[in-house]
Amino acid sequence: MNRFVIADPDQCTGCYTCVAGCVNVHQEVGLVAHPRLTVIHTAKVTMPVQCRNCDDAPCEKVCPVAAITFKDHAVQINESLCIGCKMCSLACPFGAITPAATLPEGGGQPVYGGLAEVIDAAVDPLHPILSWTAGQKTVAVKCDMCHFRPEGPECIRVCPTDALRLIDDAAINQSAAQKRAKYSGMLASVYDKSVRSG
Repeated sequence: MNRFVIADPDQCTGCYTCVAGCVNVHQEVGLVAHPRLTVIHTAKVTMPVQCRNCDDAPCEKVCPVAAITFKDHAVQINESLCIGCKMCSLACPFGAITPAATLPEGGGQPVYGGLAEVIDAAVDPLHPILSWTAGQKTVAVKCDMCHFRPEGPECIRVCPTDALRLIDDAAINQSAAQKRAKYSGMLASVYDKSVRSG
């Protein structure tokens, strides 16, 4: 089974600690400094949404340069191969892939067409899929389960309310066992009542 991180909206306070932790650990290893999760707000709850690492991932199928692959029980993006076409963002059923711009290699200022003139203007559209910044390479970013960290996803580690948890085979088996125990007890109680009344 694929692994992914899920949030409990009843425990999430919308503090954005997960976002900050995500950006920091990815920046430290040289990846784009952009969160791999999106905090969603409704009238009643707040919670981060992340990649579900689909078994039959549409993002992997539409990538024209094979920058998206399945390994280590997760769908991963190779930022070096990504050409920023945004097809994966359009194909994702969860909206979990975000295009993000990065400065040119070496950390220099963005330039247009190789000219020394620095382009300060950037389009600020209503949706990130339509955004672009002159002189910057756009790449797709999504939750990669912090595969480079032995400790696992940083968002889980830093969440102050334990609203985030890892879903994997062990978690599914534990949940199923708890449900079986709960419902078998309920069924036994109903059976006892029916026997006594019958």
